[in-house]
Amino acid sequence: MHRRVFLSSLLGASTAAVALGGCARGDASADTRGAATRPLAAKVPAGTSLKIADYQGQQQLQFRLAKLPAPPFTVSGWLNIGAGPDVINAFRAKSLHVANNAGIPPIQAHYQGFDAKIVAIDLTRKPNYLFATKPGSDIRAVGDFKGRRLAFSQGQAQGVVLLRALKRAGLAYDDVKLVPLTSNQFLTALQSGQVDVAPLANSQAPAYLKQYAAKGARTVPTDVVDLLNLLWAPQSVLNDPAKAAAIAAYVPRWAQGQVWAYEHPDVWNEEFYVKTQNLTLDQARGITKLANKPLFPPRWDEAIAWEQETADLLAEGGFVKKFDVSSLFDHRFEALAARAVSEEYRT
Repeated sequence: MHRRVFLSSLLGASTAAVALGGCARGDASADTRGAATRPLAAKVPAGTSLKIADYQGQQQLQFRLAKLPAPPFTVSGWLNIGAGPDVINAFRAKSLHVANNAGIPPIQAHYQGFDAKIVAIDLTRKPNYLFATKPGSDIRAVGDFKGRRLAFSQGQAQGVVLLRALKRAGLAYDDVKLVPLTSNQFLTALQSGQVDVAPLANSQAPAYLKQYAAKGARTVPTDVVDLLNLLWAPQSVLNDPAKAAAIAAYVPRWAQGQVWAYEHPDVWNEEFYVKTQNLTLDQARGITKLANKPLFPPRWDEAIAWEQETADLLAEGGFVKKFDVSSLFDHRFEALAARAVSEEYRT
């Protein structure tokens, strides 16, 4: 499969048509220079609301458990959307205002001609993913991926983790068979043997191994780090002064919620992993041991450099066209998360 065909494979023909059309006329073609530099309003106007992507209820639960101050806006919906392609589709449908993703979805959105901006950054220093094999596999290292079928999502963090791991192992794209899927299809693809390997989040692996380790499934650890955990929003939303102000008010609470979860692992294990994800307490503890300490840098220099490296890696493989990623960042929001947390979570 030609790499540029991944777009239609992942999103469907109709969505791809919209995406390609957006390159010519759409959010990306709008003149947003004024909006990108206009100061954020100091106060959120009454009646402002946001729809926030809250995959598996994590942030909503953090808000409640941490007892954070009520935001000066209405959350009209905590949407259970996490996969990058799904978030982009929700942005296009104007059914979502701000989302929490990794670094690759904004790159994919730009490639599709959809204009959105990053408004908050949390840096991760430890791997959030590992590679899981299908039952009965003889794969034990990334070097064994040669000639195998690998689950690949072009628009998600799992995709860039896989590409970086292949590069580090000295494997070219043509040395493997990339199977275009979205992350919510990975487990089914592994179980059925459609793919030999899929990158799974640390939180997914325990349940998978519990069910299939006895049948020969295993995990292959990776030291590849997906650096960026971020918030982003469509440019059309940021052009609305009221919603931009609401997002600016949300960013500090997002940061504080993550800090609270990190500082209260016992409560988080029980309330989130056990009660909402149906994991055992031992499995939950194993996940939180691997958790990244939140890090909200006052400046985004490292994040921008990493995002550029990621975009260049995708361009080298023919997945996107080369571009300057600095256009993806709205610097009006740059220091908001850092100001909301103590010094130990800034550096």
